[in-house]
Amino acid sequence: MSDILQMPNGWDCYAHQAELWNYLDERGPDGKMLPGKRADCCWHRRGGKDATCLNYEATESITDPGLYFHMLPTQRQARKVIWDGFTRDGIRHINQAFPEEIRSNTRSQDMQIELKNGAIWQLCGSDNYDALVGSNPKGIVFSEWALCNPAAWDFLSPILAENGGWAIFIYTARGKNHAFHQHEMAKKNPAWFCSRKTVDDTYKHDGSPIVTQERIQAERDAGRSEDLIQQEYYCSFDVAVKGAYFADEIARAIASKRICSIPIERHIPVHTFWDLGLSAGNAMSVWFVQAIGKEIRVINYLEKENSNIPWFWAQLQEFEKTHGIFWGTHHAPHDINVRELSSGKTRLKTAKDMGLKFFMVERTKDLNESIEAARRLFDRCWFDKDRCKAGIDALGSYYRKWDEKNQCYHDQPVHNWASNAADAFRQMAQAWHDRLALGKPTETKPGSMNGHFNIFDQ
Repeated sequence: MSDILQMPNGWDCYAHQAELWNYLDERGPDGKMLPGKRADCCWHRRGGKDATCLNYEATESITDPGLYFHMLPTQRQARKVIWDGFTRDGIRHINQAFPEEIRSNTRSQDMQIELKNGAIWQLCGSDNYDALVGSNPKGIVFSEWALCNPAAWDFLSPILAENGGWAIFIYTARGKNHAFHQHEMAKKNPAWFCSRKTVDDTYKHDGSPIVTQERIQAERDAGRSEDLIQQEYYCSFDVAVKGAYFADEIARAIASKRICSIPIERHIPVHTFWDLGLSAGNAMSVWFVQAIGKEIRVINYLEKENSNIPWFWAQLQEFEKTHGIFWGTHHAPHDINVRELSSGKTRLKTAKDMGLKFFMVERTKDLNESIEAARRLFDRCWFDKDRCKAGIDALGSYYRKWDEKNQCYHDQPVHNWASNAADAFRQMAQAWHDRLALGKPTETKPGSMNGHFNIFDQ
């Protein structure tokens, strides 16, 4: 296909982009790409992250035919930003990187391009990663990785490890979440390429900066906050996600060293708080908690997409056996009483039949009040840094959008991968009263809403 046109197609990379490209293009004595390529790139906004990766993916599709994924946080974002998006020169991204001459088929509905040599490139979202079951990609780009569901990498990494495929993570900083932890790991790991580029590190061929100080100052003058400037253009991980609900609470927990190794006490009951993930694309999630004095010790977090209560109950039984603990009370949201179409039984009945007794947390009338309750509870919580890592990252990524037009926050959180852990944490806050320890749940009264309870003896 090299006789058709030169790849990459009409694209010339800058020096910082060439660093990544040369690393990925490094080959062994036999001329074949070295396996296990991993690249972590925290680059400033407008640093050409997606352009670099799109052109690399297109070139690789020519030289090494196979399946390649370009993943953004959501399917919708993938279509808006990449599939329907344009370069600075007014050319569609996909037409610049994948010119018509090399294609045999373009499927807009699936955001998929098939090349004449049989290679396939596809856009997808981390909110739908489980739809990739059975695929065998040779390369994956995680774009806006700091906002992606990290479970997508957990799901896909074994595939790349087995077939020697490569993975590139590109993003701007979004607080100290999973992207930050990966970046810190990559800095120390010789098997990873690690790059952090601010506006002071990237230049055009003529030596002028890609993003000028005049442009940044213009944004300041227009009212853009300094925190956002530092995040977007100087790759600062110290700035929390804009609009993050638990940013201050997590910062205090880190400062007071309440995110640490937490021992599991065998003589103290373990209570669980669940979010069921009933709608498509949502994960079921559970926090495991021990109450000791006024301390709330959060000892474990468990989450899984497209799962069910029997699977989780098996995990709880294994946790009980491994750590020698005994259970206190299990708490679930009101929708555990919804009947499943497949069985005609409620999840409450399904759990009861297995020996798992749930108490339902009353449905909150005001989501923001529930979030405030979670904030108040946070300062009493100690988190195990390893077993709760995924849950803590999710709490740090639970945020509401900033409305640039009206210069205010939306009054509702963004519903994304982080919502599962946050919703389960809200269940705990709703159920918890400011008492020394959990007590026995009170039974529901005849005629009352089934499951309305107070988990403390009064």
